[in-house]
Amino acid sequence: MSAARSYKTRAIVLRARNLGEADKIFTLFSDARGKLDAVAKGVRRAKSHVAGRLEFASEAFLTMHRGRNLDIIVSADIVRSRFASVVDPGAFATAHLLVELVDAFCEPDLPMPEVYALLGGALGALASSTEPATIVPRFELRLLDLLGFAPPADACVRCGAPLEGGSAWADLEAGGLVCERCRPPANDLCGLDSADVENFRALGARRGGSAKAALAATPAVARAVDAFVSYHLGKRPKSRRLLDELSLRPAVRA
Repeated sequence: MSAARSYKTRAIVLRARNLGEADKIFTLFSDARGKLDAVAKGVRRAKSHVAGRLEFASEAFLTMHRGRNLDIIVSADIVRSRFASVVDPGAFATAHLLVELVDAFCEPDLPMPEVYALLGGALGALASSTEPATIVPRFELRLLDLLGFAPPADACVRCGAPLEGGSAWADLEAGGLVCERCRPPANDLCGLDSADVENFRALGARRGGSAKAALAATPAVARAVDAFVSYHLGKRPKSRRLLDELSLRPAVRA
């Protein structure tokens, strides 16, 4: 049987680009279909009834119509607007990084409800976070885990020796942490002391599991996680540069 011409889905807006004089193509991450592109016709006109409901990082309940090349957004009802959450420059840069990672890692039309829940939860946390960038390392590790790229943290990935109570190094090619004996002679490895190793392990733990989850990363762990993400992505995320620049700016006092 052929698929119904119309369907409904919940989706988070990842990005948008102009099409013609009045339309836009939106890249969405939906709970049922994963990542997809869809066109909203006339959305750039002043009288459009969906324009304000398809803002960056917003979550909406969409009625869609299947098209020949692109599906068409017929209507949109806001589930969660992220506008107030991303007004702050740090939150804005963080949201862009979270969205960029999901956009880059996830293939079109591949349902990934756990990634959808992860992204929605992380974007929602921006509203109450005083330091939005601290959300990123745990999000990155959890995303790598859901995609099957999670770096093991319990034992050396080369020899299998347990890493309890000792130092370790992030070996990007091996895909995890290595012990002193297996550490390759490279200058760009991220070194972690015993406290960092424990933090790395807790940061990637699932909530409700046997291991206690951590929400914030030590500086060394944050660098290591960033290195793993860039390695698997094949490049450093563009949004990371803006986030780094903001972290170096002096705080503005009222």
